[in-house]
Amino acid sequence: MFNKYTIPFDLDDPQTTLAHRDIILQKPFLKRLYSDWYTIFIQKSKEIKGGKYLEIGSGGGFLKEVFPEVITSDILNLPNVDLVFSAEALPFMDQELASILMLNVFHHIPKPHLFLKEAQRTLIKGGKIIMIEPANSLLGRFIYKRFHHEPFDEKGGREIEPGNPLSNSNQALPYIYFERDLEVFAKEYPQLRINSVKYHSPFSYVISGGVSRSAMLPYFMYSVVKFKEWLLSPFSKELGLFCTVEIEKI
Repeated sequence: MFNKYTIPFDLDDPQTTLAHRDIILQKPFLKRLYSDWYTIFIQKSKEIKGGKYLEIGSGGGFLKEVFPEVITSDILNLPNVDLVFSAEALPFMDQELASILMLNVFHHIPKPHLFLKEAQRTLIKGGKIIMIEPANSLLGRFIYKRFHHEPFDEKGGREIEPGNPLSNSNQALPYIYFERDLEVFAKEYPQLRINSVKYHSPFSYVISGGVSRSAMLPYFMYSVVKFKEWLLSPFSKELGLFCTVEIEKI
């Protein structure tokens, strides 16, 4: 069944990423949600003194429009990013970055352990990785395993198949690295510390329709939805569909 958000390209085609960006910009409810998430990126980045700000996987978003200082990048050769490279090999000097920002990117990296080693190398002391990713909540597992095209395997391994930057993924990789395998993390990245993993946003993304469906509610209801999410925040571990992960170089 086709709708107005059906994209006639393969998921790994660069045109798909650009089409997703256009959809986000055209949907007020979804764009506002992204703007709120970007506000987290900006606030936490500007708390850090010295170093460059880097976003990985920028092609489908619009962070540069609200945070001009950020260096945008993607693994795909796209016209709207500053640099093209793999997150497993960052083209930056030791201790050059103040923050590394990622929105729904970590779970697409084939070898996340290589990215974390690179982050450990390139971040300044006090620098941070800030990422927003799918959450391993009760509701998250229910929705991601039944209604999402990407796999969610919380019992899976620490790598995924390379070669397809968007269609290959495991949405549970953030849980695996930053919650399940904490002893491995502490051993492999002694200069990195997980400050927090905060679950949130049980309804807003679904209601927005994402990049594939129409929004369920009009834009003026956005504040009402966010207020209801705030009321339910004590149950975020059970209901949150996303998590914000903050990792600091010590």
